Order: sequence, then C-alpha cells, then structure tokens
Amino acid sequence: MALPRLLPSTVGVYVARRFFAMIAITFVVCSFLIFVIDLVEMLRQSGKHGSVAAWKIVWLTLLRLPAYTEFLLAFGVLVGSIGALLMLARKSELAVIRSAGLSAWQFLRPGLIVAFTLGVLSVALYNPMAASARAYADELFNEYFGRETNLLRSGTAGSWLRQDGIDGQSVLTAGGAARNGLELRLVTAFVFDKDGRFKERVDAAKATLLDGFWKLDDVTVSRAGDEPEKYGSYLLSTYLSPERVSDALGRVIAVSFWELPGLIEVAEKAKLSTASLELQYELLLSRPFLCVVMVLLAATVSLKSFRSGGVQTMVVTGMIGGFGFFLLAEISRQLGSAGLVAPKIAVWFPIILALVATTTVLLHQEDG
Repeated sequence: MALPRLLPSTVGVYVARRFFAMIAITFVVCSFLIFVIDLVEMLRQSGKHGSVAAWKIVWLTLLRLPAYTEFLLAFGVLVGSIGALLMLARKSELAVIRSAGLSAWQFLRPGLIVAFTLGVLSVALYNPMAASARAYADELFNEYFGRETNLLRSGTAGSWLRQDGIDGQSVLTAGGAARNGLELRLVTAFVFDKDGRFKERVDAAKATLLDGFWKLDDVTVSRAGDEPEKYGSYLLSTYLSPERVSDALGRVIAVSFWELPGLIEVAEKAKLSTASLELQYELLLSRPFLCVVMVLLAATVSLKSFRSGGVQTMVVTGMIGGFGFFLLAEISRQLGSAGLVAPKIAVWFPIILALVATTTVLLHQEDG
C-alpha cells in the first residue's frame, strides 16, 4: 500500500523540479537581455551627461535590474512551463505518467504549486528588495548624472500640489524642487480654512517638508483687505511626511508591497490620487494567481504527444495566447489607471477570464 502513495510523491517532486528549472532558466535569460539593454542606455546617458566610471555604470544597472525583472515572472512561468511540459512529452515521460492512471490535474499540481510559491515569494521578498534597490539606484543616478527627481517639475507652469492638513486644505506650486521633493524653492501656497473658504496666500523663498508640516522661510502673507505681511518663517500643516511624500507622488516601481497600504492612506489624507498605488497593490496581490494561470495556459498547448507532431504549432499557439492575455491585461490596467474601471476589476478581470478559459479547455481535453 505504501508504493502507490510513494510513486505520486516521487513523480511530483520530479515534475516540480522540471518546472522550476525551466522557469529559472527562462527568467535568467530574459534578465540578462534586459541587463544588456539597460546597460547600453546607461552608457548612452553617461556619454550625454558626463563621463562615469564603467564599474559605476554596471553597479547602477544591476541595482535597477530587479525592479524591471520582477514583472517578467509571469512570462517566465509561461515559457518555462511550456518548455517543461514539452521536455516531459519529448522523452515520453508524460505518456508514462498518464499511463500510470494520473490525470492532467494530478501531474500539473506540482507545476501549479511551484508557480504559486514563486508568485508569493516574488511579492513578499523579491518586490521589497527590488523596490529598495531601485530607490538606491535613483539616488546614485542623480549623483552620477547630476539630475534631481522632483516632486514638482522644475520650471514647468501649472504644476500644483493639492494637500490637506490639520488646519485645512492648501494648494502649492513651486519654481523648483530638490531632495526628491522634500525641499521646494520659490513657493506659492493658497491656504483654505477647515470649511474650504480661502484664507490667505503665502509666498516663500523656500519650503522644507518636516513631520506634519511645511516650514516656509522668507515669507510674505497676503490676506483679503489687508496689507501683505512679512515673516521669517511660516508653518503650513500637511498629512504628508518626509518618509512618504516622495513615494506617494513618485514612481510606484520604487515602492515595496508592504509599504503600499500606508502610502495609499497617506495619499488619501493628502487629497492625492491613489489610483496608481491601488492598481500596483492589486497587481502584486494577484501575481501568484497570475502565475497559476500561466501554467494552465501552457498546459492547454503542451500536452500533445511528440509522436502526433505539430510541436511548433503548439508552441506558437501558446506564445500567441500568452501575448494575447498580456495585451488584454495591459488594456485593462490602462483603463484602471485612467479611472474608468476600479483597480480591483482592472487587475482581476483578465485573470479570472483566463482562468475560466484555460480550465474549460483542459477539462475538454481531459474528458473529451
């Protein structure tokens, strides 16, 4: 009685190793290609903005790499799963497994577990590491090439920051920014009371974001019906914090999965749009299930025996199906970014649709 239980376990480990190896190989190859492309871009930047040592360029490119490659996981799972199943079929191992009485769902289970586990690890561990490395890479990029990442675009008319605070709402504009938006120059602030009525206009030479307030220096305050008054400093309340303002207004690619809920809360208090943050959070939450869908999609085109031919057609069909899914997911994501669709619907609809479609195809293939 022990043998029947041991055999599926042994086969399961073997199949899981096949899936993991092919997914890892695909991921590494794609990562290397992205590294080379980004390295060329960094070399171009170096030639354009000033010479930078070669080792610094390589180090900067390596720091940027994880943030780019984490989005490759789903593609790596798709291609790796197709490769793993085709290898099992080419060596007739798939036929032997099927002849032992195992259904498609039983021998796909190890691959599904591997894919789901990789998705979870990608979100819980790899994403925070990638976000931290990308944030550090941005600092080095600014240092090497002498460029600032501004919260308000320097010298661009119409760049405004709307925020809320304990004392009420305010709207800021600035002539320039430094320290990733924590320090503004040539600031103009329109301050409103708690009832939303205009209170005063504040012009300052400089503003520094501290914990719970902006500290404005060399200030002129203008109120309706009164003469302008000058002050050495002025405090303007805000819910934005120095630790969160850059991420709340910057690229979500440099924000960790574990930080996103807090950033969404901060952005909501500051009356800022949270669409991109909520979308990124849902994308990360859905990644393990996306990896599972990629395995099922690979299975729909990879379970055919080599002896029956048509292998090239199967591979091409699988790749077309994968790109079709990614296109649908991107369109849905763009709709979510534009606010036309709720972030949850924008992210989960393509996954659920693909899950239903692939499951239906597999059931038809398995049961006829």
